[in-house]
Amino acid sequence: MNLYVINNGHFKLDGGAMFGVVPKSLWNKLNPSDDNNLCSWAMRSLLVEEGNKAILIDNGMGNKQSDRFFSFYYLHGDDTLERSLSKAGFSKNDISDMFLTHLHFDHCGGSVELDTNGTPRLCFENAKYWSTKAHWDWAVNPNARERASFLKENILPIEKSGNLNFINEEDPSLYDTFDLLFMNGHTQSQMLPKISYKGHTIVFVADLIPSVGHIPLPYVMGYDTRPLQTMAEKEKFLKDAADNGYILFFEHDPINECCTVMHTEKGVRPDKIFPLSEIV
Repeated sequence: MNLYVINNGHFKLDGGAMFGVVPKSLWNKLNPSDDNNLCSWAMRSLLVEEGNKAILIDNGMGNKQSDRFFSFYYLHGDDTLERSLSKAGFSKNDISDMFLTHLHFDHCGGSVELDTNGTPRLCFENAKYWSTKAHWDWAVNPNARERASFLKENILPIEKSGNLNFINEEDPSLYDTFDLLFMNGHTQSQMLPKISYKGHTIVFVADLIPSVGHIPLPYVMGYDTRPLQTMAEKEKFLKDAADNGYILFFEHDPINECCTVMHTEKGVRPDKIFPLSEIV
């Protein structure tokens, strides 16, 4: 198995929304905001190469939205999905499986692009796209809180293409080295890949723990639909991670790719922080 970090650029979100009830005097030390209270966040995907499979986990927000849309989120940096895939030695046609942790626009917007006529088409035409039936139904019939995050132009073309597949939550193992954890605090049926790699267990923590700064239990996003459930899910997961030496892979941390965690008197806290390339 080979793993590749795929960077899709950075974007900005309100720091208060990202850290919930935590005061700015605390979170601003972790990810300093600009004059508009906006912090920069990564959109970091992971490409899993296993045998004849090339499995991409999430794909950023894409580039098909309007200028007005991007004016809200300040997409910045030199990294793009296509450029990062090329740097890793892959093209979009090489992706066999497009695994979507959930369908918020900053995780699945790169699933669909527009052709020269402005018609939607899949970015990864040869790939199976993976979601769960519970999350798909949640996304296509959005609640008022998440409606702005579930964009039909990112989602419905996948179903129309015939490439949509659902993971059975009762038997969620996709591959021999790829298990799944299900979390429902951030959104319904978010999936976290749990990957065995070089004798380690790596968990793609997606929006359960967006960054190193979100490891303490109260640091829960204002975007979460069920924040108390997120805290309970985090507490259990972080205990397991500390007990078993899991490596956390961060999708949104603007700087840090991975860390391990440890038990302390204040609860579970970061231990070693490092890039994926240092895993041996």
